Amino acid sequence: AAARTVADAERVAAQRLAAAQDQAMTELERAAGLTADQAREELTSRLVAQAEHAAAAKVRRAQAQAQRAAEAKALRVLTTSVQRLAVATSAQSSVTQLPLPSDEMKGRIIGKEGRNIRSFEALTGVNVLVDETPDTVVLSSFDAERREVAVATLTALMADGRINPQRIEAAYAAAVAEVADRDEQAGHDAIERAGIGVLAPELAPTIGRLRLRTSSGQNVLEHLVETALIGAAIAAEVGADVEITRRGCFLHDIGKALTPLQGGSHARAGADLLRRHGEVAAVVEAVAAHHDEVPPTTVEAVLVQVADAISAARPGARRENVDQFAERMERLEALVGAVEGVRRVLAMAAGREVRVVVEPDQVADTELPALADRLARLIESEADVPGEIRVTVVRELRASATTA
Repeated sequence: AAARTVADAERVAAQRLAAAQDQAMTELERAAGLTADQAREELTSRLVAQAEHAAAAKVRRAQAQAQRAAEAKALRVLTTSVQRLAVATSAQSSVTQLPLPSDEMKGRIIGKEGRNIRSFEALTGVNVLVDETPDTVVLSSFDAERREVAVATLTALMADGRINPQRIEAAYAAAVAEVADRDEQAGHDAIERAGIGVLAPELAPTIGRLRLRTSSGQNVLEHLVETALIGAAIAAEVGADVEITRRGCFLHDIGKALTPLQGGSHARAGADLLRRHGEVAAVVEAVAAHHDEVPPTTVEAVLVQVADAISAARPGARRENVDQFAERMERLEALVGAVEGVRRVLAMAAGREVRVVVEPDQVADTELPALADRLARLIESEADVPGEIRVTVVRELRASATTA
């Protein structure tokens, strides 16, 4: 009986406790304005939000740490690669200086009453400056090809010692005939300096022609060699294919030797040329993609873009106004050259003088003053060249005969 009494008391106490708890919960819900389920859901959502915030913070810290590590590694790779570079860093100039073997050579170059120097300038289209520096003659022209031919011509004349209009013409003809040999020699030298292995023999002269091309004042051939060395060093640091990267970097601008003749994109022209000569597909793709005309799909193609940008962006590598000046001079020559009866046009003295050679069977001597004035008015109205420009029209009729 006693045990039953205790059990009944416990049951009553439990009921009262439950009732008190229910009453307390009801009072709490009334005070909070939430039911127990709502409070539980809100607490759960808050805990979940706190967990997500903490996880996102950890992810951001991990990403920032990975970004810092990647940037530090990239900086180390680039600085290591550039430090290993040893190439010429001067931009292309529009003048060439030739040392004189003796003081009397300057008089021979000038000739009696300036006859030799006038003949040389009229033939080559290059200005000759003999009074700028002692023991040196300066050849000036915006056209690198004309300037190179003039250098070869004058070098041969000084070596021979006999300088007169006839010898100048002979030396000039020989210098023009040797252009192809100079192209091939320059191509092979660049291939060797860049460390390129086997290359199609037909590509060497095309590469060599780039020694006469500039991009914003930077010599294109030197740019190719420099890019190849940078790209190979970066590829070695990051574990990419060194030879594919080296070849892609060296050949990426080869199309610039073709575009003056055929126009269009030099990246596409270069890729087509390499494909025709059996270059591997990875190199062809890198050349085609180096200006993002097609998307790069390999690490080596991306490294070609990186090395190209580094070579072009270094201080002193490029000067935009040089190419703009050359383009203005070319447009000036094309404008005058389109006039009927004009055989050859030479923009000289930094564009301040234009020498026009006319066909003697189409233009008479009496017509020269009127033609010169007409050309001057044409340049004044059509050409975007500042300052005064002197137009000199030359008509020369030669006759020769041989004995029986």
